[in-house]
Amino acid sequence: MTDSTGELTAKEIKKRKRRLPPPDPEALPGLVDAHTHLAACGGRTEADVRAILDHAESVGVEQVVTVADDMVDARWAVAAAHWDRRAFAAVGLHPTHAADLDDEARAELEQMVDDPRVVAVGETGLDYYWTTRSDDCADPTTQRDAFAWHIDLAKRSGKALMIHNRDADRDLLDVLAAEGAPETVVMHCFSGDRAIARECVDLGYVLSFSGTVTFNNSGELREAALLTPDEQLLVETDAPFLTPHPYRGQPNQSYCVPYTARALAALRGVDDHELAHTLGANARRIYKFPLR
Repeated sequence: MTDSTGELTAKEIKKRKRRLPPPDPEALPGLVDAHTHLAACGGRTEADVRAILDHAESVGVEQVVTVADDMVDARWAVAAAHWDRRAFAAVGLHPTHAADLDDEARAELEQMVDDPRVVAVGETGLDYYWTTRSDDCADPTTQRDAFAWHIDLAKRSGKALMIHNRDADRDLLDVLAAEGAPETVVMHCFSGDRAIARECVDLGYVLSFSGTVTFNNSGELREAALLTPDEQLLVETDAPFLTPHPYRGQPNQSYCVPYTARALAALRGVDDHELAHTLGANARRIYKFPLR
């Protein structure tokens, strides 16, 4: 769209910019993208996955965990984790898809978690945001039942439990308490305030921060990141969403992890290379990555 002089309007310039990927950050070795969606980033073939991970590795992001939303995604995530040694999988049903957890899905997920390339159960949890905005979203009761089943699967398998939480802080923590949390709980894309963060930290849960911690309106989230101990801290993209500032709204991929890692380092007043080493080591320990 142009104005009367043939020049692009400000709206069109902004629209075009949002379609552009962010520039490569300065390399920050040792990082792991603790939660991404490779398929949604365009990685539908072995060659595409390799290209995404080559790009990430070129800026220091050495490994990724690609995460399933539904059963189709779960099958694909396991396949991707076998295509490339730098990819690992998390399998489960997103709470919005909790109604799909029938006997067949349960049996298939139980088989999937036995795969050594699968390092987590999830993403699972509660999402109350979409219950009032989508006719296809599972209702809260169905979500809670599916969440309880995923908690049990994580305990039986010994794999980390990867949590999705949207607008359900109290209920989610109550379900975990009632069911008994597994050894390792990862609060993916942590979005709570400092009080919820403190509660999670005291329970021994791991808090994973995405590009949202860099947003201008995320002061409370930064306070949460500040109080999280080093050993309970992860960094992620949740790509293709949540691209860090100043590229918010543009396409996200695992190569953008250093932007968020550096923001966390600046916030915590530590050397960015030291924090990158800590974040990567945490991910490898928490997800029990096999030795190369």
